[in-house]
Amino acid sequence: MGLYARDLITRIQQAELEGENAHAVYSPPYRPLFSYEEIMNRAPKFAAVNIVLYLKDNQWFFPLIVRSTNERDRHSGQISLPGGKKEESDRDFEHTAKRETSEEMGIEQHYLRTIREMSPIYIPPSNFYVRPFVSYTRKNPTFILQETEAVELIEFPVSSLLNLAEQPTMAVLPGSNGVEVPVISFNGYMIWGATSMILSEFSTLLKKL
Repeated sequence: MGLYARDLITRIQQAELEGENAHAVYSPPYRPLFSYEEIMNRAPKFAAVNIVLYLKDNQWFFPLIVRSTNERDRHSGQISLPGGKKEESDRDFEHTAKRETSEEMGIEQHYLRTIREMSPIYIPPSNFYVRPFVSYTRKNPTFILQETEAVELIEFPVSSLLNLAEQPTMAVLPGSNGVEVPVISFNGYMIWGATSMILSEFSTLLKKL
């Protein structure tokens, strides 16, 4: 890992988070806001996701996945970060993020290094309270997707997050209740919902560096 990489990681660790202010830019207009106490009163399920940075051709990328279609999953077919539900055997949420990344993408856990945790986000339709993490892998990953969870890999360049417009593109998508929602458009893919909200905060963080 070169000097530039170490410097980037240090600055990501030290940057202030924007939390709900950044999430709100890409929040669906019908998404209700709940206090922490209100969320806990709804007995949410807990999960963690992972923004995994890696260098490729001297550029920083992170992987996204197109979720497998599953009628029982409200978010099936959508684009998401690797991650999933916290298991009782997980030591903490960081462990959940690493384990799920390894299972879904084939990246060995011991190559993953956590940089920091981002602001948590609540997803009302599925009643999940999600803890996002930013990590990096010192070894260029060879992705092996877990077929039951993911059908396609998207290698998303970090530079694209630096170019997000202040006013997001709006679109009506399957699952958006017939309402226009803010989306991150990339190579024909439409990223929305919790994933775009998490990436909005990461984009805001990166623009401060």
